[in-house]
Parts: sequence; C-alpha cells; structure tokens
Amino acid sequence: MNPLLVASLLTGYFLLLIIVAYLTSRKATTDTFFTANRKSPWFVVAFGMIGTTISGVTFISVPGEVGNSAFTYFQFVMGNFVGYLIIAFVLLPVYYRMNLVSIYSYLEERLGFFSYKSGSFIFLLSRTIGAAFRMYLVAEVLQLAFFAHYGVPFGVTVLISIFLIWIYTTRGGVKTIIWTDSLQTIFLISAVVLTIYFIFHSFGWSLGEMIREVEASPHSKVFDWDWRSGKFFFKQFLAGIFITIVMSGLDQDMMQKNLTCKNLKEAQKNMLTFSAIFVGVVWMFLTLGALLYIYAESHQIALPQKSDDLYPLLAISHMSLMIGIFFLLGITAANYASADSALTSLTTAFCIDFLNFGKRNDPNKKRILTITHLSFSLLLFVVIMIFKAVNNQSVVMAVFKVAGLTYGPLLGLFAFGMLTKYKVKDPLVPFVVVAAPLLSGLLNHFSESLFNGYQIGFEIVIINGLLTFLGLFLVRLRN
Repeated sequence: MNPLLVASLLTGYFLLLIIVAYLTSRKATTDTFFTANRKSPWFVVAFGMIGTTISGVTFISVPGEVGNSAFTYFQFVMGNFVGYLIIAFVLLPVYYRMNLVSIYSYLEERLGFFSYKSGSFIFLLSRTIGAAFRMYLVAEVLQLAFFAHYGVPFGVTVLISIFLIWIYTTRGGVKTIIWTDSLQTIFLISAVVLTIYFIFHSFGWSLGEMIREVEASPHSKVFDWDWRSGKFFFKQFLAGIFITIVMSGLDQDMMQKNLTCKNLKEAQKNMLTFSAIFVGVVWMFLTLGALLYIYAESHQIALPQKSDDLYPLLAISHMSLMIGIFFLLGITAANYASADSALTSLTTAFCIDFLNFGKRNDPNKKRILTITHLSFSLLLFVVIMIFKAVNNQSVVMAVFKVAGLTYGPLLGLFAFGMLTKYKVKDPLVPFVVVAAPLLSGLLNHFSESLFNGYQIGFEIVIINGLLTFLGLFLVRLRN
C-alpha cells in the first residue's frame, strides 16, 4: 500500500477524532472527565462499547486462531453473554445504589482501606498490561504499513500512537471516549463486513453458498468435549462467564462508561443491547477467519508463521486496495477504541482511589489530572517496548493468561464482599491478593503432571478467584 495514501488516511482519521473530541469537551470539568456528567445516551454507550470490547486482539488474533482452534472460541463467547447478564442485574444495581465513580470504592466500605487500595492497584496493573498488548498490535500494523517505509524506529511509532490518544482524550475524558468509540466501531465493523464480502464475491458465491462452504470446512467446529483439552466446553463456558465478570463488571474501564448513563434502567438497557450485538459480531469474526484460510488455500498463499499475521498479510498484500484501506482503518479503530478508554480509566482510578479527588477541593485538580494522564501515557510506552522484546506467542492467549492471573483477586474480593457478611483483617488483604496469583501460576504450570494430563485454560481466573476467596476467609474477623 502506498505510504502517502496511508498517511492521508490516518491523518484524516485522527482529524475526525480530534474534531469529535473538541465538540464533546467544550466546558469540560474534572467531573466531565470522570462521569460525563451522567448524561450519556444508553444506545450510544452500547454501540461504542462494541469498539472497546472488540479490540485489536479480537480483530487480528481471533480470525487467525481459527486455523488452530476452529470456532471453539465461541464456547467462551457464550459464557461472555451470561456474564454480561450477571453484570446488568447484579453488579450495576450495587454501583448505582452507591453512586460510585471508581467501582473499587465499594471495597473500602465493605472490607476496608487496604482491600480498597489492593483492588484498585490490581486494576491499574491489569489494565496497563492489557492496554499495552493492544497498543502493541496497532503499532505493529502502522509500522508495517507506513513508518517502516521511511525508516522510523518502532519506538517512535509507539510514541506517536500514544500521543495521538492523549491529544483527543486529555480534556473530555470519558465523555469524549463514548462518542469517539462509537465512531471507531463503525470503521471496525465495516472492515470485517467488506472483507467477508470481498472473499465470497471473489469466489462467485451467494451468501447461502458462503455459509455452506464455511460449515463444510474443517475450521467450523464449535464444541470440544474432551475434558482434558484446554478448550473443553464447560471450561471455556465457565471461564467466559467469570472473565466477563472480572474484565468488564469489575473493571473500571468498562464500568466507567456504564456509570455515565442517566440511571440504572438505562445502564441495564445498554448492557443487554451491547451483549446481544457482541455475540453476533464475534461470530462474524470467526466466519471471517474460516474464509481467510479458505482464501489462502485456494490461492496457494503460504500461511505466515504466526496466526496473528494472517489477516494483515492477506488484506494488505493479496486483496484489493479498498480492503487494505478498510483493514488499516479497522485495526486502528479497534485498538484506539480499546486503548483510549483504558488510558482514561487508568487516570480515573488513580485520581479517585489514590489522589482522593472525590474527597478534596483542590484548585490544582485540573493540572494534576493532566499530569496523571500524561504519566500513564508514558507508562504504556514503557510496557509496550518490554512486550515487544519478550513476546513470542499468540497475543490473544497472552492477554487472557495475564488477565487470569491479575484479575482473579478482584473476583475473589468482590465475591467475598457480596456473598458473605464477614469483615476481614484488612492489613493482611494485600498478602492474600499477591499469594493467590502466585499459587494459580504454579497450578497452571504443573497442571498436566498433577492432574493426570488436565490442561488449565481460561478457567485459571476461577481458580485464582477461589484462592483469593479462601485467603480472605482465613483472615476474616471471627467476632
């Protein structure tokens, strides 16, 4: 693809985002940054959340992973849907009743100061790693499509990518994010729909013929009933439920958008609408994956060593210019929709939970907010460069393995708070939330030898949460 064309597209794309940011951030205050003044239309939030959830991990890795795992990822997505229902009818009522800005404030009221700080710190760690993974993907694509042509180092590409996010989020915060994510969702879905259309049209198929070809391919298997497999149905389904609860319902990033709705009823409508659309969009990504492998085999195109590279390779080098353009816009939108909201939520959690913005009336709050936002931008850059140096596996698997080890304690903390009436020896809680992931990691590493060949998969988050729950039970106050 011509680098000048790429530059023109990206320039126009970011100018559009900056215009939206300008329109939505006028008269913005620190409260606007954190809560959008609780006036967001629920249907806009729902549509924008698709872009946030369908990150570059889904956009690139899920279609590529079809070659390794067929459609078994959909077992996990079925669990996701149930998890979203639990969020809508169990967690959101609690958050709205307590009028929270940072959802981790719940832990302070229920369990204590150290539990509160531990929960927020776990989120900061988890979301920083997850956002860095996603930004790494978009930087790789931008490097391949444009910056490498001019000899620009990868580190500079990453800096430019993060700086662009900082520009359009620094004033409006979550209010801007809600609208820019909706715009980016349009680009993301358009890229996938057009690629699917290009492939089945190139074969001369009708829509029905395309569906039959996908069903007949070896890539369309959905269910895995081998209990020892890491993709066993019940393991995937249950993991999908619990990972959704922790990575959405117990995650400041996703919940911050929900808490900008006018009231609980609208937030629940948002979550239900979003979850239904989400399931359909993921099925579309899996269908795209099967078609990509069929297309590569039919045209005798050598498959790349890493499955993550399949979609970029075909879209940019073997399909029409229009597909290459929309792929570039789609992957950029997917990653920026995820990374911009992550950066905003990191800033929010740190300001509310560690700088006590909700309890202080400081005339310098706006300046402190800007400095914090910039600091997290630089932190993302450092983590991305570390990931670039050490990554050697499928990104989608890396993200969820890390999430399972870091989000698990949040599951245990909130479950203990909501399902029991015990108080805890609060100063001991940080030791519990460190020990649980370490034990989970050891179990994951030695699972096959310890459990007669059983492979721990995405359900690691459940094990981690249970160990945290058990640890909290052991440090409970008996009176």
